Amino acid sequence: RFIAKPCAINLGIQDSGPHRAQPNAILEKVFTSITKSPDGKRLEGLSKQLDWDVRKIQRWFRHRRNQDKPTTLTKFCESMWRFTFYLSIFFYGIRFLWTAPWFWDTRQCWYNYPFQPLTSRLYYYYILELAFYWSLMFSQFTDIKRKDFLIMFVHHLATIGLITFSYVNNMVRVGTLVLCLHDASDFLLEAAKLANYAKYQRLCDAFFMLFGVVFIVTRLGIYPFWILNTTLFESWELIGPYPSWWLFNGLLVTLQVLHIIWSYLIIRTASKALVRGKVSKDDRSDVESSSEEEDVTSNSTKGIFSTSSNGSNRLNGHVAGGQWTGE
Repeated sequence: RFIAKPCAINLGIQDSGPHRAQPNAILEKVFTSITKSPDGKRLEGLSKQLDWDVRKIQRWFRHRRNQDKPTTLTKFCESMWRFTFYLSIFFYGIRFLWTAPWFWDTRQCWYNYPFQPLTSRLYYYYILELAFYWSLMFSQFTDIKRKDFLIMFVHHLATIGLITFSYVNNMVRVGTLVLCLHDASDFLLEAAKLANYAKYQRLCDAFFMLFGVVFIVTRLGIYPFWILNTTLFESWELIGPYPSWWLFNGLLVTLQVLHIIWSYLIIRTASKALVRGKVSKDDRSDVESSSEEEDVTSNSTKGIFSTSSNGSNRLNGHVAGGQWTGE
């Protein structure tokens, strides 16, 4: 309210929502009581009943589906909040771990386990991360549903489960490594979204490409060969099998499976960007594109991005059409 909104206004982001559908009692009744996306047969029937062109009715339903979505200003403020948190917690984690012996030697995570002290800095690091992921868990149900809703739900469950489980079992040393590693790329994605909403195309593309590189290096390289190596093999060697070993590593492996899925989506988006010359559409994007986008792209070939009306996660460019909209 006091920081993000003034920044957005200074960047020229207006607090205006998508085009609203013109009032129509018949279509409104169909929309609220029957279907939000009528099929061809129903469209033909409505066309005859209203004496409207089918295309006009389709446009009305698009406008109606999108008119309640958050504005670009709202999405910018949300992304700026997440960017601030991710960036702050990442640098806090790096600063804290830089002097921690287990950051340089992962075997230190298991020496003298479970009799390892819990310092106040470590405690607050854990509590802040846990609180944030709980907030993401709840807000996911109020946001517009996205294609990766189920994946994100599983991710939040696994993350909350891991943070809680590792805290209860005093596995906080290896837990800090997992948290810091995951925070390394998240603030870059939020930065790309901020550039998207502000319509800085090149900056948006640069941040997204940097995000993709960091994400793949950390999640497909460092995570399995550094984190999973110590939890699967070094822990077994130093403290032996313990009753919760399978659950703990099962959650960590679940995260790795999600990393592989997201890396595929990122690579596919990046490959499309190389072909088209700019980041096109985030494969995590909303189930519904904005009505403005659909109207423009149906009549013009300008632009690949859109000013979607979702509530959180995408990249945008010169908004003449298109769609790396978002989250």
